[in-house]
Amino acid sequence: MTEEPSSLDEIKRIHKLNLFKIKGRDKRGRKILKIIGKHFPGKTLSLDLLKKYLEVKIFPKLLRPFVVVYIHTDVQKSDNFPGISVLRSVYDAIPATVKEHLEAVYFVHPDLQSRIFLATFGRFIFSGGLYAKLKYVSRLAYLWEHVKRNEIEIPEFVYDHDEDLEYRPMMDYGLESDHARVYGAPTVDSSVASYSMRCIS
Repeated sequence: MTEEPSSLDEIKRIHKLNLFKIKGRDKRGRKILKIIGKHFPGKTLSLDLLKKYLEVKIFPKLLRPFVVVYIHTDVQKSDNFPGISVLRSVYDAIPATVKEHLEAVYFVHPDLQSRIFLATFGRFIFSGGLYAKLKYVSRLAYLWEHVKRNEIEIPEFVYDHDEDLEYRPMMDYGLESDHARVYGAPTVDSSVASYSMRCIS
């Protein structure tokens, strides 16, 4: 069945947001679905359109074991969070075969609010054992234990935030604001880690 032109145009618009991307494999050979939360227009994107996009562009490519790398860096509730009912509706729309093939969700740069939210509502929203597959990844260094650097493209702002966390670890818990970076002399370890993370593949 051919899609209406307006529907196709909207699907293309979502594609251009670079919100979802299937590319590369983890160290166990599983496909990677990358999701960048900062790119999600939570207050303006139609739920029906989002589900149609996933149905047409994403789900058909996930018929074998895969993992999700969800990048939460710089996500703002006011701009990017669609609401609990939307999350539940999208999850319910995922075909059973796709859910069965999802083996892990790597949640990169979780903040305190997201941890509390998932601890409170995670089992309610994500049934069928998905919540148990969730793995918090507070630093990119931990992601590289599961995914090779050259298998996934990470935006520069994610590296910048990761570097911020090395200098100001209390940001993990929402106890420091993400203001302009002002540092003292860097330690040797953080300098080497930053260099290796950006330049070694």
